[in-house]
Amino acid sequence: MQTRGAIVREIPSNFEVVELELDEPRQGELLVKVAASGMCHSDDHVRKGDLPSNTLPICCGHEGSGVVVQVGANTPGWREGDHVVLATLPSCGRCRWCQTGMGNLCDLSASLMTGARFDDPTSFRMSLDGVPVGQWCGISTFSEYTTVGVTSAVKIDQSIPLEVACLVGCGVNTGWGSAVNIAQVQPGDTVIIMGMGGIGSFALQGALHAGASNAIAVDPLPFKREMAMRLGATHVCGHVDEAADLARSLTNGQGADSAIITVGLLDTDYVRQAFAAIRKAGSCVVTSLGPSTDFGVPISLFELTLYQKRLLGSMFGGVAPIRDTVKMLEMYTAGQLKLDEVITTTYTLDEVNQGYDDMHAGKNVRGVILYGDAPGRESAAAAAAETPVLH
Repeated sequence: MQTRGAIVREIPSNFEVVELELDEPRQGELLVKVAASGMCHSDDHVRKGDLPSNTLPICCGHEGSGVVVQVGANTPGWREGDHVVLATLPSCGRCRWCQTGMGNLCDLSASLMTGARFDDPTSFRMSLDGVPVGQWCGISTFSEYTTVGVTSAVKIDQSIPLEVACLVGCGVNTGWGSAVNIAQVQPGDTVIIMGMGGIGSFALQGALHAGASNAIAVDPLPFKREMAMRLGATHVCGHVDEAADLARSLTNGQGADSAIITVGLLDTDYVRQAFAAIRKAGSCVVTSLGPSTDFGVPISLFELTLYQKRLLGSMFGGVAPIRDTVKMLEMYTAGQLKLDEVITTTYTLDEVNQGYDDMHAGKNVRGVILYGDAPGRESAAAAAAETPVLH
């Protein structure tokens, strides 16, 4: 069948919306009509080359939700009409990592950058003029329809609005888990969150849910600091050095219990700043992505050893996609997790480049592409004429 999707033909470049050929689902696969796709910074990293892609062209988008319209033959447990969240990371349920609750490290992710099927690097489901087109993270949510493996789909309750459910495909779990699972925030902690985009907004919520007494949100943009206060931040700062001084003033000079880096593009100096801001035995959690060619972190090796500080990477927030996606949506339904408030502007697929321009201009916390006549869609052109309004 034909589907419209936003592809990257070369690096670096803008997204290009084209007509793609999409194969029907085979065994263990689903054809999904995409309802909504979050506009995560990682897709911007792909088009700029910060994240390597093994296949070009590639159809991007990795944070989505939709409705199953066709089930591959001999694929039990699924039916047409099921509502799904498409997970950034696949989860086979069988490998060592899935079996020990670390589905975010599933062995299938070794093929994440190929754009092909996870079990066959030569097998593709999208093409353009007879040339294979990669599917970013195996799901390509910047497409009106997509064919995905069941290892990338999580069935959800049909009462949950799909336009907000898409955020749980990546941003919610990545941010929330960075605070709760990786930093292991405890009641009474003082936490610094660097960067108040989509990931940072959910890291902040995770820290508060875990019981942090002081949640210090850091962002140079007043708009995003205002958002942080609406989401419950106890303090906001424009720079991490200011946040570090504040944390020491709140902890009798010790420093923050943890600092979580959720900026749009990682720079090694951010790691230095966050590492310096934490107390003895504190945790510095690196959630942001930087260029794959960057090496070396300018931290104090003296403090690493003698202060017993911890420097931790965070892959998808340590979240098991199949298990925890449903849990996050249950928290949303119970009023314990704010999703609607984080969506600042919605776009059509044709406005995808405008959405990323707005992200770089600091106008968005999280932009979302809505397909068809999904409820709540507003044009980016109208939104760009006004100061961003949170809703």
